[in-house]
Amino acid sequence: MAIELFEPYKIGGLELRNRFVRSATWDATADESGAVTDNSVAIYRELAKGEIGLIVSGYAFVSWPEGKANPGQYGIYSDEMIPGLRRMVEAVHEGGGKIAVQIVHAGISSGYLVKKGITLLAMSRMEQVKATHREMTDEDIEGIIEDFVAAAVRGKEAGFDAVQLHGAHGYLMSQIESPLFNQRSDRWGGNAENRRRFHLEVIRRIRKAVGDDYPLMIKFGVKDDREGGLSLDEGVETARQMVAEGIDAIEVSAGVGQSAQVTREGEPERAYFRERAAVVKQAVTVPVICVAGIRSLGMAQDIVDSGDADLVSMCRPFIREPSLLVRWQRGETAPAKCISCNRCFPIVARGEPLECGEERRLREEAASKR
Repeated sequence: MAIELFEPYKIGGLELRNRFVRSATWDATADESGAVTDNSVAIYRELAKGEIGLIVSGYAFVSWPEGKANPGQYGIYSDEMIPGLRRMVEAVHEGGGKIAVQIVHAGISSGYLVKKGITLLAMSRMEQVKATHREMTDEDIEGIIEDFVAAAVRGKEAGFDAVQLHGAHGYLMSQIESPLFNQRSDRWGGNAENRRRFHLEVIRRIRKAVGDDYPLMIKFGVKDDREGGLSLDEGVETARQMVAEGIDAIEVSAGVGQSAQVTREGEPERAYFRERAAVVKQAVTVPVICVAGIRSLGMAQDIVDSGDADLVSMCRPFIREPSLLVRWQRGETAPAKCISCNRCFPIVARGEPLECGEERRLREEAASKR
C-alpha cells in the first residue's frame, strides 16, 4: 500500500504538512558578520510558498570566526544574529511553513578562513594540510561544545521550529568522527567510543538547554568515502547512541571524502545515499531522511514505500523550482526541472546570491538575441 507523501507527518512533536524536506542550502546572502539580509528573507519567503514540509536553513556557524566555512554564510554565534534570523523564520511562518536552522563549525575545512589568513582548528595535526592550522586543546573542544549549545538556544529563541546539527560533508563533526582526521590519544579520539563522544556530549547538553520537547535533528555523514575512514558499522552505532541521547531525526548523508557526490548533468536519477539511509532506518527508532540525487515524485514515493526512509530531502530542485511540490500536487508530475548541471555552486562560491545557473544561462542567452 502506497504511503501518501502529502499527508501530515511528525518529527517528535513537530507536525509537518508533508514528508518533503528542503535540505540545507548555502545561499551566500548573509553579510560579512553572518547576519541575515533582505535577500536572505526573500529566498525563504519564496520557499514558504512552495508548501514544503520542512525547510532547513543554510548552515549557520556557531563560532566567530573559526567556525565559518564560506562567504555569505549565516552566523548564529552571537545574540546579535537573532533579530535577522527571526525575520527569516517569520517569512516562512507567514507562508504557513516550518523551518529548522542548521548549525555548524567548519573545523579544518574552510577555504574562507585560509584566504583570511586565520589559523584553522583541527582535531589532529595533518601533514597533508598545507593551510596553517593547530590541534585543538581540550579547552577548545569544550568551548565549541558550548558554542553549539548556545547556538541551539538562539535558534529556539529566534522561533525556529527545530535545530539540525551539521554532522556531515567533512566539517568539524565529520572530522571528529573520522579516524582520518581524528588521531588523538585523549578522551576525544582514538577508538570509536572516544570519537563519538563529541556528538553525544553536544546532543546531551543541547537537550538539557532546550528541553525535551524541542525537535533536535542531525545531518549525519554515516560513512566516510575514503580508505581508512569512518566505517558504516561505526556510523550506525553512533546513530543509535545519538538517538538515545535525544536526536529526533537523522538526515543520512556523506562524511569525509565525497560530500559533493550527487547526480550530474546527463546522468540518470539516483538517490545516492538511499542504501545508507535504509541501514540507518533499520537501526534507529526515529524518522530517517533520505537526501541527494532525488528528482522525481516516483523516486520519492519508492523510497518511502520501500521503508528505506520516512522523508525525502532535496536541495537543487528547489533552487530552480521553489514551488515544485505545488506543481506535483496539482497533477503535473514531470520530474524537477533541475538538470543537475551544478552551475549554481560557482555562483555562491563567488559570493553572489544563490540562483539556478541554468536559468541564468537561459536568461543571458535570450538577452543576447534581443
